[in-house]
Amino acid sequence: MTEPRSALAHPEGPAATAQAAGAATARPDRVGWFVPGRVEVLGKHTDYAGGRSLLAAVDRGHTVEATARDDDLLRVTSTIARETIVLRLDGEDPAHRAPGHWSGYVRTVAGRLHANFPEQLRGADITIESDLPLAAGMSSSSALVVGLSMTLLELGGIATDPRFLAEVPDRERLGEYLGTVENGQSYGTLAGHRGVGTFGGSEDHTAMLCAREGRLLQYAFCPVRFEEQVDFPEDAALVVGVSGVQAEKTGAAKDRYNRVSMSAREILGRWNGATHRDDPTLGDAVASSPGAPARLRTLVEGDAYLEGRLEQFLVESELIVPMALKALRAGDVREFGRIVDLSQYHAEKGLGNQTPETMRLCTLARMMGAHAASAFGAGFGGSVWAMVDRAGADDFAREWIDAYAEEFPAVGDAATWLVTRPGAAAHGI
Repeated sequence: MTEPRSALAHPEGPAATAQAAGAATARPDRVGWFVPGRVEVLGKHTDYAGGRSLLAAVDRGHTVEATARDDDLLRVTSTIARETIVLRLDGEDPAHRAPGHWSGYVRTVAGRLHANFPEQLRGADITIESDLPLAAGMSSSSALVVGLSMTLLELGGIATDPRFLAEVPDRERLGEYLGTVENGQSYGTLAGHRGVGTFGGSEDHTAMLCAREGRLLQYAFCPVRFEEQVDFPEDAALVVGVSGVQAEKTGAAKDRYNRVSMSAREILGRWNGATHRDDPTLGDAVASSPGAPARLRTLVEGDAYLEGRLEQFLVESELIVPMALKALRAGDVREFGRIVDLSQYHAEKGLGNQTPETMRLCTLARMMGAHAASAFGAGFGGSVWAMVDRAGADDFAREWIDAYAEEFPAVGDAATWLVTRPGAAAHGI
């Protein structure tokens, strides 16, 4: 008998085997998923604007396990928050918790899946465990969206349903769909619903779903397109320094994040208005003709923030990401470090999303001998990655964070670190 195809199956690696076995049961009563965090090596705020990124998963993440219920409730326990919440299957919260509570992500996922597949979504008892630092820039929130979604899609048999597969046939399209689950936009015939309030893209979801162990992946977005990959140097490690400044996407932090996102839309709006085109993303506008970048610069002239934002996008997406991959492929670590420094410069000057803490972490890492270092994620706090020699990675990490904590004692106690290498994608357990 031919097993039903599943949009959750990874095309290679251990996840493919795990999901092939699970796909034979259309509506299992118990499911479990591990979803890693991610490191955005390069590609700062490029994905939702139709640009490209260089991505990797890490070896830490969320473990989400669920058992089906016979009613229309979701009973979700977070071992990190040490809290259990109960929501209706449509995502409504009888407790009316305040905005910013982690239950908001559960409400978003449940509400969207219920809106798109109301007859198939099942109630469940769900447990979430994690060894991923929260609000640290490794996209713990998107990992929660992915983990909850994968669990509920499999539990309800939605992942093998022909209606779902018509829109979401593979993991790359799944990354796009889950990006819209988070931001509230529609995806094909799957109508949008309440998002979490941030205007982000699908970079994080794609990295978590499509990562390949030991490799960095170059993806372009809107739509998601795999472009290239490169082996991460065998003798190197990624040390992630968590600044202690939480990279939240709620409250005032959400407004700052959305300013960066909305500025790309503002530039695109000026372009489409002036050219009478209907390009869907800034990346499409740039690709429309050889003279497009110069025309775009003219259109934002006089607006200091938009000028810097446009230049950051052009340099990051069109030059830095492909040049960095080329340098790693050639084994030129020094050149890779120079290119990464340029990315960090444009984040500080163009995006304006860096804090004194993340900027200093980058500087200290380079001063202490890291081959490359960059802040990553939404910004306004979070983490910095440093590429160092694998043999001395732990010693480097301790000395790096100790030096940082001496300079920033107010957040030094919350600063921490982990040593990792590019890890595997989300997989069934």
